Amino acid sequence: ASAQDWSGGTRIAASLRAFNKDWSRRVLGQNPIVLLVTDGLERDVDATLEQEIDRLHRSCRRLVWLNPLLRFEGFAPRARGVKALLPHVDEFRPVHDLSSLEALVTALSAPPGVTPGDRREPRRTHP
Repeated sequence: ASAQDWSGGTRIAASLRAFNKDWSRRVLGQNPIVLLVTDGLERDVDATLEQEIDRLHRSCRRLVWLNPLLRFEGFAPRARGVKALLPHVDEFRPVHDLSSLEALVTALSAPPGVTPGDRREPRRTHP
């Protein structure tokens, strides 16, 4: 049997909406750092994705997007989902091997470089 939606993209907006509705108040109460792990290749890009990622960003101290596609030197934010997510994250980091995880640990251990109201372009940290 084959998967009906194989290579169909992910449902990031629906997942974020479910998290924001069912879990955010329970687990985001202490102004946390949130790690979002996705390639950003959203199946259905509409206003919901931007609304839900903005809602998540406002619920945390720092939103760090970990994207496995950043391992590719030629990666560019062309996909609509990637473009929709980028303005709402504080950092945009690769996550594909042990060195990228080590760099993440170092970054998370450092004093915060982004304040809650800071809406600057996300720092792309790529080796």
